[in-house]
Amino acid sequence: MTLIEAIVLGIVQGLTEFLPISSTAHLRIIPALAGWQDPGAAFTAIVQIGTLVAVLLYFWKDIFIIVTAVIEGILKQKPLENADSRMGWMIMAGTLPIVIFGLLFKSEIETSLRSLYWISGALVGLALILSLAEGKIQNRLKKGLKLKSMDEIGWKDALLIGLAQSIALIPGSSRSGVTITGGLFLNLSREAAARFSFLLSLPSVFAAALLELYKTWGAVTASSESITNILVATLAAGIVGYASIAFLINYLKRHTTTIFIAYRLVAGAAILYLVTTGVVQP
Repeated sequence: MTLIEAIVLGIVQGLTEFLPISSTAHLRIIPALAGWQDPGAAFTAIVQIGTLVAVLLYFWKDIFIIVTAVIEGILKQKPLENADSRMGWMIMAGTLPIVIFGLLFKSEIETSLRSLYWISGALVGLALILSLAEGKIQNRLKKGLKLKSMDEIGWKDALLIGLAQSIALIPGSSRSGVTITGGLFLNLSREAAARFSFLLSLPSVFAAALLELYKTWGAVTASSESITNILVATLAAGIVGYASIAFLINYLKRHTTTIFIAYRLVAGAAILYLVTTGVVQP
């Protein structure tokens, strides 16, 4: 990987990690079109440290309040005493499905599921499901029915959204895409669905990044060039990721997810066309 490739892939990671359009899909198709090697699942996981830091910085007040409440609850032996501590435990509980399925299907996730056929299908499939969720929300608003805020998220919501997050193990589905979709089906507002999606991503992204960094430490530190590339890609992902979070949160306060649904349909169809015509290898 050259320095230019590292910068481009870092920017792509940061831009697409939080938008519901799949960072993995873009990290597969852009190198394929450019004639670069597939950076691989390990590269994606490590560079996600940059986007992890972006979430920590953007939501640092929320995270501080939640972590403090969890610690105080443990010390008082009343772990579920208030809403903030319950939110912390719900995030941890919602993380369990992706951990379990990630371990069970680790080999497939890193190999066969990275096929562009799978990615194309996931892009289109989730676009259709997200459109159903969006339609549900719009019908609810037309009837004058209230949508849930972050404060109204319960255990059922957290667990079901956590289960939806495990679908993100399929490349092309998008972590933010499946969790926001799950939130919309559970009548969360678009903004609340996005905010919970980002907070829910913290434990699993952190664990995956540390695991891959440990496993590939020898390759990452094999040369000064390799270290520089991974650091530059991670930094680029973090900077662009922060801007991406801010954009999506503000965008969803006033707009629907229709633009992302349309983009996924076009991208999925385009990838399938490129593969079937032999322009890129699956």
